[in-house]
Amino acid sequence: MKSALSSLFKLLPSAVAEDIQKKILTAFEERFIAGEDFYLSEENSYKRLLEEYEKYKLIIAYDFDNTVFDYNEKGYGFENVIELLRVCKEIGCYLTVFTSDGPERIPQIESHLKANNIPYDGINENPDIIKFNGRKIYYNILLDDRSGLPSAYRILARVAYGVRTRNMQKGMADIA
Repeated sequence: MKSALSSLFKLLPSAVAEDIQKKILTAFEERFIAGEDFYLSEENSYKRLLEEYEKYKLIIAYDFDNTVFDYNEKGYGFENVIELLRVCKEIGCYLTVFTSDGPERIPQIESHLKANNIPYDGINENPDIIKFNGRKIYYNILLDDRSGLPSAYRILARVAYGVRTRNMQKGMADIA
């Protein structure tokens, strides 16, 4: 079966083949993987994150290097992630940079964030409202190029853009 699918994908335009592969993987995830482990389903993870936003707002941690900053100087852009962080700040989320860099690099990080209008409330620290004494900072979701960034981005974008749209619609109704 695998060779038959490979042959079929070679005949299709690459964009169509990629779309089919994504649909197959999504169906596989929903049917087999997520059935065993509840939060392997992006839909379940989205629902939990939305529920947490509604109840408490959100604490969002994000990595610096290669998530919002081109550490390897390859010319990569990170505008989608940065814009999502701006929307998250707009809807009241707490944003913390979660980096493995030492204290000597913090001034450079802060300078880059400020110069590029990338919102943040802290670096490697919990908000005052969290009484958490562990070594790991607390967050509801993590955006990190080495830790499932595409999935975390999709889930958080659904929550953030959905809340912003709802808030805008509510504001329009209040005006009318």
